[in-house]
Amino acid sequence: MSSTLLEVTRSAHEDVERLERLVVKELQREPASNRDQLFQSHRVRNMIDTLISTTHKLVEVYEDKDNARKDEIAALGGQTASGVNLFGAFYDRLKEIREYHRRHPLARVIDPTEEFEELLKEEPHIEFSGEEAFGRYLDMHELYNEYINSKFGEPVEYSAFLDTFSQFQKVPRHLKLTRQYKDYLTHLLEYLLSYFERTEPLQDLGRMFSKVESEFEELWADGKITGWENKDLANGHVQSQESIIDLDYYSTVEELMEVGPEKLKEALGARGLKVGGTLQQRAERLFLMKHTPLDQLDKKHFGKGSRTSQENGGSIVLQQNSMKEIALMEAKLQRMCEFFKERIIQTKENVEKKQALTYEEMEAEREEEEVQADSESDDDEQQIYNPLKLPMGWDGKPIPYWLYKLHGLGQEFKCEICGNHSYWGRRAFERHFKEWRHQHGMRCLGIPNTKNFNEITSIQEAKELWERIQEKQGLNKWRPDLEEEYEDKEGNIYNKKTYTDLQRQGLI
Repeated sequence: MSSTLLEVTRSAHEDVERLERLVVKELQREPASNRDQLFQSHRVRNMIDTLISTTHKLVEVYEDKDNARKDEIAALGGQTASGVNLFGAFYDRLKEIREYHRRHPLARVIDPTEEFEELLKEEPHIEFSGEEAFGRYLDMHELYNEYINSKFGEPVEYSAFLDTFSQFQKVPRHLKLTRQYKDYLTHLLEYLLSYFERTEPLQDLGRMFSKVESEFEELWADGKITGWENKDLANGHVQSQESIIDLDYYSTVEELMEVGPEKLKEALGARGLKVGGTLQQRAERLFLMKHTPLDQLDKKHFGKGSRTSQENGGSIVLQQNSMKEIALMEAKLQRMCEFFKERIIQTKENVEKKQALTYEEMEAEREEEEVQADSESDDDEQQIYNPLKLPMGWDGKPIPYWLYKLHGLGQEFKCEICGNHSYWGRRAFERHFKEWRHQHGMRCLGIPNTKNFNEITSIQEAKELWERIQEKQGLNKWRPDLEEEYEDKEGNIYNKKTYTDLQRQGLI
């Protein structure tokens, strides 16, 4: 294989140069519509990925960790380890080439340019939900349901959620440290990243997030992250102004109980202690901190996951890391929301617009948008305006809408026996039972196409009806060989077939 390493290197360089020219050629072409522009971006993204992978292979070849490239260059100069001279190596290689062409006389040279040119014609497959409308809007209904069913969420409308989902500073501090809130942020970030990759394939997301992370580290060190101020590194926890309770003002547990259960719960949660129990139990648990430092309290007083070790402030480090991770996710989400600010506004406007439309109006508008999208890339279709896709009349123009409704041409009937073929209108549906397509389907099933099977379009229903008809015909049919009775001289009863056979044999 070492004899082909230089050829592989040359071919990889050629592919890199050809991909670079194709990227330039693709970007010089002006797309006719937003859909074409998105396809163009994904084609360029795919070519760039291929270019990067090819370049990485070249780097591995030039690093030459196994000395394969060095040995091949030495072999070309006649300096082989086995002592073969220059001309001997040349003629051995020439013999291999002649032998190959002798065995493959029809082999031809394939132009790799043709293969790369196909990259400019392909249509990338991009998955969008119906609500996203091919990348024009966001589809956050699952995240909305997760938000309103959580402890930190509020029962708001979907349009209001689009306005407030990026305002993380409104969530109370003690609720941000919950597992539910962290899972919600994770799902929200995953969706926005997926949407970003589908709609903005040429954007450098890594560079964007690296800048966010560098700015975040500086602000976090200074305690200036919005919503995460008042860091108390000495005590190892973060307290908001609402959760601070100065224990110096309270001398007994009874006095501390007067603060109220909710205030005690916030104070316990801010310190990582258990927040459950009765009012007295909460007060007793918090009152322990009046004379005992937090890192010396018994392990049983801490909430699940908030204290795994009492040595060297292990719980403090875990809590700080969890807070920092959540704050960094909020910073990334904030940057993503700023990037998609206009898209979020358009999504909200679209939701409010759909709330004021009937189902028929939404369907008509959707079909009109599809026609307009198709007409952008096809100038010939712009001559006929047919947003409702009405059938063409004898004059080559769409028939009137009242005639379309009168014949029920908007009603679709599917027939499974005809291979799920669609028939538009009741009249065409009733007529098709006598046409060749339906008759051929019935013959393939081995069922006669009689009036009994009119209005039946399901293969399973047709088979079941045919079985019932056969059973009914079998019960009512007279079978004399089996059902006609005969009696011999001794009074034995036989059917006709058995009696005839015994009589012929002379046994009766």
